[in-house]
Amino acid sequence: MWRDLTPAGRKQSSQMKAPLCAAIATIKRPDFGLSLDTPPMDARAADTLPADGGWQYEPKWDGFRCIAFKAGAEVELRAKSGKPLGRYFPEIVAVLTAVEAARFVVDGELVIELDGRLSFDALQARLHPAASRIRKLAAETPARLVLFDILVGPDGRNLLDSPLVERHAALESFVRRYGIPEKLTLSPMSRDRSAAERWLREAGHGALDGVVAKRLDGPYEPGERAMIKVKPHRTADCVVGGFRYQSGAALVGSLLLGLYDADGRLHHVGFTATIANRERPALTHRLEALIAPPGFTGNAPGGPSRWSTERSGEWQPLRPELVVEVEYDQITGGRFRHGTRLVRWRPDKAPQQCTTDQIAAPD
Repeated sequence: MWRDLTPAGRKQSSQMKAPLCAAIATIKRPDFGLSLDTPPMDARAADTLPADGGWQYEPKWDGFRCIAFKAGAEVELRAKSGKPLGRYFPEIVAVLTAVEAARFVVDGELVIELDGRLSFDALQARLHPAASRIRKLAAETPARLVLFDILVGPDGRNLLDSPLVERHAALESFVRRYGIPEKLTLSPMSRDRSAAERWLREAGHGALDGVVAKRLDGPYEPGERAMIKVKPHRTADCVVGGFRYQSGAALVGSLLLGLYDADGRLHHVGFTATIANRERPALTHRLEALIAPPGFTGNAPGGPSRWSTERSGEWQPLRPELVVEVEYDQITGGRFRHGTRLVRWRPDKAPQQCTTDQIAAPD
């Protein structure tokens, strides 16, 4: 269509746009009772659980933190970062849309269960650009929203300033009325520290990431580190199956760690880069004397991935002679999810003693 670029044409076009702009301006966003930019209440790390009374303990789920907003037929899912999550979890949007309550805001964790265990890998697979792929995964491996707080009740009441003991009672009532098994559920909680200690012993293998402690008399403080989180730190003895040089340098940057399976294959399970600078020259010389393929005889290191912040995919294979003890916090898919901390060298340990059963999930 040809546009009329004469002054008269431009004036007519401007006059036609004015009512449209006015109509758009009158469209109101749904009233969720809270801003969609409301950040979740956060936690500060601690080495031990508080024991002075007045605390509620909850499992720290190994999933995606999610604040869910509903107003009428509109549902929004927001990540801890504030980014929308709804397009990646359409089955959760559908569940919340079907809830009869007209308005609420709840805080929880998105999790996916595979073969009886929660899978962080399955959650990450949802962050896919193709809508068709997301729909397929939503049907095959549906997510669950595990709730542990409520910010706006189904009656529209803002609960931010209410103490936790009142908010949790309101949340229990909400889940009793609207909860759906395996889709919309209530997180366990206890006010008994011994139960929290048991959760902490079980954490770190996929389902639980640790334990969170909240003051019973505390309000919900968006964006504030008003809770306490404790995560387990375990150690494992690993074979040094290879290493990477520092970027642009001739010194070792990180050690590549391996564990033997029942068939005697050495699998790459992670890395450690916590090497003191003063030790790098001598360690590099020691490692270079052991360079020999294949290094790993099972799963081998690849290039950069979500498992690693290292920029180079090149690595040097080593004869499996060196053993180190490392500290780790989380296992996913039979690997250390994050970089580990080098505790000490273990010359007293035979490489064949470094087996995968050290990091196997408990039954």
